[in-house]
Amino acid sequence: MLKISKKKYEYLEKLSDSNKRINALAIDQRGSLKKMIADNSSQEVGDEGILNFKIEISQGLTPYASSILLDPEYGLPAAEARATDAGLIVAYEKTGYDATEVGRLPDLLPNWSAKRIKELGADAVKILLYYDVDESDDINDQKHAFVERVGSECMAEDIPFFLEIVTYDATDDDVKSAKYAQVKPHKVNESMRIFSEERYGVDVLKMEVPVNMNYVEGFTEGETVYSREEALRHFQDQSEATHLPFIFLSAGVSAQLFQDTVRFAREAGSTFNGVLCGRATWKDSVAIYARDGKEAVQEWLETEGRNNIEELNQAVAESAHPWTDKVTIK
Repeated sequence: MLKISKKKYEYLEKLSDSNKRINALAIDQRGSLKKMIADNSSQEVGDEGILNFKIEISQGLTPYASSILLDPEYGLPAAEARATDAGLIVAYEKTGYDATEVGRLPDLLPNWSAKRIKELGADAVKILLYYDVDESDDINDQKHAFVERVGSECMAEDIPFFLEIVTYDATDDDVKSAKYAQVKPHKVNESMRIFSEERYGVDVLKMEVPVNMNYVEGFTEGETVYSREEALRHFQDQSEATHLPFIFLSAGVSAQLFQDTVRFAREAGSTFNGVLCGRATWKDSVAIYARDGKEAVQEWLETEGRNNIEELNQAVAESAHPWTDKVTIK
């Protein structure tokens, strides 16, 4: 059981629905979003294009989400535009990583701190960590210290700390391959075990599901890496790897596959506590925005976008556990 302050507990309530499940919308992408828009536009896309797209997503979809994750570089106008009852999670890390350096080392935005994020009116601080549990101790110890540092800041500010872990294999860049799918359960579940230790100060883990669903029996028409029973067991093992609340990220899969994955987690008996879902909800609107502009994307958000998020909310309502099962006030 995680013991937190009354203030942190109240922040988590702001980020959740009435049943204490987190149905959060993520749009803290920066460089990757700029590229997505540019790839679909005949004109040069500047910062204004990203700012405005985030505003449209926030206005259009936060009425159906319990909270939204945004970045302080392009997302502050979108934070102002969100529905009044939607909570706010703010990303603290720099986008991406330096591909010329070994280890995918993280870094923080230089002009921000947990204190400043709190002063914005945020209800939680989030960082993204690329992590390979099997990488060298030298690399991983730097990452451990990095997370400890942010955890200490959040503890001092009495604001929830969300840690997003994206796993990889330092010896093989192709995380979509069948080869990586074989080791993914170990990479995901062991990373959860490590960062659940009290020294890191994490309140909520934002995690990948422990398998690549495109290689699960019954979900794929191609190569199978996991039988249905094996995949279910990996989800069970994930729940056993942590006592902390954890929520699933969508990793850019289709809206339908992510909804099916959430229900598969329920079948496995996973004790997950919600979702923080980005591209699976809104990625199909990027090309419409880039090609046809604001009014066209608003129409998409009112129909398909709303449908995506409401169907996901239904899957979460049927499948996720309230985080109050795992959290108590000190």
